[in-house]
Amino acid sequence: MATSLEEALTPLVSAAAQNAGLKVIEAKAAKGFNDTPTAQFTLALAGDESKKEHLELSSAFDFARPDLQAELKTYFAESTKRLRNPKPDSYVTLTGIPLTFENWRWPFHRSTSGADTYIVHGECRLEDGKDSPLHAKVSGSMTVTFAEIVLAPEQPFSEGFIYNAVRKTMDQGQLELVKSGNRQPVPVTTRYYSHKQKKFVFNDTDEQQRQDYIAAKLYWLSGVLGDMQPVWTLDPRDAQYLNTTVEDLRKTVESLAGEGILQLSKDTEYATATAALMDHHAEYESELADALAFLKPSFNEDMRGGHTNM
Repeated sequence: MATSLEEALTPLVSAAAQNAGLKVIEAKAAKGFNDTPTAQFTLALAGDESKKEHLELSSAFDFARPDLQAELKTYFAESTKRLRNPKPDSYVTLTGIPLTFENWRWPFHRSTSGADTYIVHGECRLEDGKDSPLHAKVSGSMTVTFAEIVLAPEQPFSEGFIYNAVRKTMDQGQLELVKSGNRQPVPVTTRYYSHKQKKFVFNDTDEQQRQDYIAAKLYWLSGVLGDMQPVWTLDPRDAQYLNTTVEDLRKTVESLAGEGILQLSKDTEYATATAALMDHHAEYESELADALAFLKPSFNEDMRGGHTNM
């Protein structure tokens, strides 16, 4: 009898998850784009099954490839730490927009429009604590040339840089949050990768910008959305997004703790918002309103009135 994809992958995923402090609580067959067979796993913290995330792998994925093992180990280890967040799928942009990433369908698939690209679909939703209907359906793309940089077009190797590309695109005002609408493009090109440094580069930030970012992250994810629970402040995805290192992020966090902006947990990797930070409610709401206004399309009034050079 043939072994199904999820049956074949479950022992491998379970072993990797267990080593990182996770457990597989569900494995099922699924279908990706064009009905490509995939296996979907629900992972949870070993000591708290309410903290869950989803992993989707395709039939083309070779879990045992030696060159993938280090990255897979890192993915599961980071997932364990991220799952301790009140909202593990929520992030903040540099412009101050809290987002939740959801409904992503992995892996990348070849474009059906004739373009020489790989595509992955998903959504991001405004997470402002007010049940906002605003969201963006996203079509993330990477060229065939860029795909050669990525170890595999699967979730563990692509999720981080795709989420950062979405945040970067939103920072640039090129991704609109709407109540309904079509998929919006998020291209991932070589401009987001330094061949010399062999790493992704999304934003060049200084120390003040990183302090502002971490403060906003704690305000939204711990204070507004997390009921003042601890949030992981040393997420490597944030370090990549801010073009810095985890160690430099640690220094930023310690500086903010010294100013009373956040309260470090005992392990110093997590922190909670303080009353002093939450007192800046009006400022963060204003920043969010400005950021959302920046995303709305604007029109040239002269062209609207018919005064053009055409």
